[in-house]
Amino acid sequence: MTKRGVCLSTLLVALAGTGGASAQLISIKTVPVAQGDQFAIFPSHNLGMGGVSIALADTLLDPFVNPAKGARLGVARFFGAPVFYSVSTEAGGGRTLPLGALLRAGSWYGGLSLALQEVDASRRNVSPPIFIRLASDAMAQSVPDLGPDARSHGNTFALAMLGKVLPAARLSLAGSVLWARLTAVDGADLLYAGSDHVRQFGHAVDVRLGVLKEWAGDRSLEALVLHTRYGMTHDVTYLDWFWDPGTQQVLLRPRVERNLDRTNTWGLHLEYERPLTAPGWRIGWLATGNRMSHPKIPNYEIMNIPRDPGHSNAYNFGIGISKQRGAATFGIDAIYEPIWSTTWADALAPITTRLGDTIPAGGRTIENHFRFSNALLRMGVSRELEVRGLGRAAALQLGLVVRSTRYWLRQYDHVQVSRRNQEEWWLEWTPTWGVSLRFPELEIRYRGRLTSGTGRPGVAGTASFGVDDRAFATAGILVAPSGPLTLDQVRVVTHQVSLSLPLR
Repeated sequence: MTKRGVCLSTLLVALAGTGGASAQLISIKTVPVAQGDQFAIFPSHNLGMGGVSIALADTLLDPFVNPAKGARLGVARFFGAPVFYSVSTEAGGGRTLPLGALLRAGSWYGGLSLALQEVDASRRNVSPPIFIRLASDAMAQSVPDLGPDARSHGNTFALAMLGKVLPAARLSLAGSVLWARLTAVDGADLLYAGSDHVRQFGHAVDVRLGVLKEWAGDRSLEALVLHTRYGMTHDVTYLDWFWDPGTQQVLLRPRVERNLDRTNTWGLHLEYERPLTAPGWRIGWLATGNRMSHPKIPNYEIMNIPRDPGHSNAYNFGIGISKQRGAATFGIDAIYEPIWSTTWADALAPITTRLGDTIPAGGRTIENHFRFSNALLRMGVSRELEVRGLGRAAALQLGLVVRSTRYWLRQYDHVQVSRRNQEEWWLEWTPTWGVSLRFPELEIRYRGRLTSGTGRPGVAGTASFGVDDRAFATAGILVAPSGPLTLDQVRVVTHQVSLSLPLR
């Protein structure tokens, strides 16, 4: 058996935006594959501060993370938040244009949003074998025409929100539904090493029901129940070389493999915050539980385990502190994530083991047991600046996000009657920054972030590779059937410009 791993990346982790959204949907990842901020489709006030959110309100993003927080909406607003991200070494990128409105009428409030997105393909050309490059022109003409492989693909997102405030009880109840039609998930095509085309299509649905209770003294408790369904299909085309004795030529023929990617998640999130006795200080706590079922995980070349369903239990526990003094604000979040995940491969027909026993059809041939101990640290500062005639109409933000991923794998091979253990660990670093201007008629904000410590898969034509970044050296470089596989170090840069206009 070759060395195997599983990339169970919960791509919906950012469907509610950036920053605090990761507390409600917990990401699972076993290889440090870089993914662009494709799903950061909503504006965020605290993104430039590292997305600090536990003890510091994010007035722009909070209603999309927990719809019950829309009760804090002061006036109706129209917003737009164009997002641009790129992956270094020309390994991909994308652009998103979200438009929406948050409305209020008496004790009722709601919101609508629509986003159109374009994702650039991240595929790299793979050099053919040497004997093919030296072949004749006649042999080259044997390559089948599969049509053009589009450089960009479009996605569509739509969100609807509705809530009600009960003023006497200082309670708000709300729900939201986010639907996405997807034809491209960033980086997925690179996980099929040696393929010629990867056609993606599918959808995602995110349903949230939230409650917000507030008390005197600026204390609050929020609860959120969510359910997400993520379903994608990958039609992967490979070109196989074969010798045709009739024409005495080496020819190509296409082979299409269909891979399904299915993950369903139920989640519960609780968060409490209150001021401290010291002036300007606030503290908050959160706890989250996710139960995920994986009816089908794609047979990526990076893992090479066919027909592998599974399930996961993921939790996080966090504490946050913020301090506001005059025009300056500081915040820090610390979150711990214990996760248990199990995946397996089953037999299509009876299989004889190395010891002569028989595994019946439907029995497990491989079992993978993962135990994660992840940590997330977010910190940031903000400083408002005086503008003549406008007061504190400008602000600067700086922040840093550090994510540590560590897991232990116990793999049981029931065919070879063997067991192996593996431990992996890496760090992801994300500095952030932001600038904002506030006028009586509108607010303009720019937020940026740069993520390093992750990579993109690449196929090489030689038998050995060097890994420059120490994070990759301990991250489990997997050997794929199509040839040696490595993760090339890349950086993901994201820019977001948001405009907010009060509707009066």
